[in-house]
Amino acid sequence: MKRIARHLMATRGSVGRAFPAATLDVIDKAIKASEAAHRGEIRFVVEGALHIEPLLRGQTARERAIDVFSQLRIWDTEHNNGVLIYLLLADRDVEIVADRGIDAKVAPEEWERICRTMEAAFRQGDFRGGVVGGIQEVTRHLAEHFPPIGGDRDELPDKPVVL
Repeated sequence: MKRIARHLMATRGSVGRAFPAATLDVIDKAIKASEAAHRGEIRFVVEGALHIEPLLRGQTARERAIDVFSQLRIWDTEHNNGVLIYLLLADRDVEIVADRGIDAKVAPEEWERICRTMEAAFRQGDFRGGVVGGIQEVTRHLAEHFPPIGGDRDELPDKPVVL
């Protein structure tokens, strides 16, 4: 019941307070800078709350992140190295979904560590720093396993998505 109440109380305004336009702009620039250092693709998505039907079904943040990964076609990159950083704000739950090319090279515990570090920043009210720090950590892995080469193209939009 507590989770349902949190989701019902979450509003578009709560997302806007945590992620005002200036913060979304900083995140966009962080993704652009990141992608100059590797051939991977990063998307950041923040969703205020689940709709009532998936909420009542008990959909987890992880399940929703996988749905979003698919809907945004993050899997559709040449080297299978797209990474979604997804935040379900009502749950303060971060999930990273990585395509098979990069996921095979990074241990699940490492993705989990990045998520928990971001969540700790969010508990302190540092949404901008939490996301930018998470992007930097993901960048480190992508740069190690998919270093940049000449002529690399930007396959996915860098702009953060607010659902």
